[in-house]
Amino acid sequence: MLNRKGAFIFLATGFEEIEAVATIDVLRRGNVPVTIISITKELTVTGAHNINIVADALFEEVAFDGSELLILPGGMPGSQNLQNHEALGKLLQAHFEQNKLVAAICAAPKVFGHLNILNGKKATCYPGFENELLGAVLSNNGTVRDENIVTAKGAAFAIEFGLQLVEILQGKEVADKIAQGMLMR
Repeated sequence: MLNRKGAFIFLATGFEEIEAVATIDVLRRGNVPVTIISITKELTVTGAHNINIVADALFEEVAFDGSELLILPGGMPGSQNLQNHEALGKLLQAHFEQNKLVAAICAAPKVFGHLNILNGKKATCYPGFENELLGAVLSNNGTVRDENIVTAKGAAFAIEFGLQLVEILQGKEVADKIAQGMLMR
């Protein structure tokens, strides 16, 4: 069983490619170790737009003890597939209860809503999924942080989402340096 530290991003069939790749890229620019996890039975996962990404490991092969951050990219049916994965749900719930960082973008914050971890927390999502953010205080911002939960609206906010995560883990100075290199701030 692999035991890695850092951030883990979970891919399910039908994930939004931009949200996954941009987030991984920004985190790695910030020297955050990111492990790509497939929740399917294969390392190669097909995104919503038929782009294949090869994961680093299968869900069942990894011990998540050293995880600092768990990330869910959106997309459909990817977000629903993430929500349907019982072991991932248990991992997210335990991680959240330990006050560790959880993050989701686009439709994926619905997973947090169905795990009842958004109660009283500010959150955002892709328009049309608000009713699945059960218990959340809805925000119209592109990226929202409330304690150990970070959510974002969608692909247009993927870099901002990644920068927010870098800022939390590595500091504002590192995030600003990455943003300047990308001509963002």
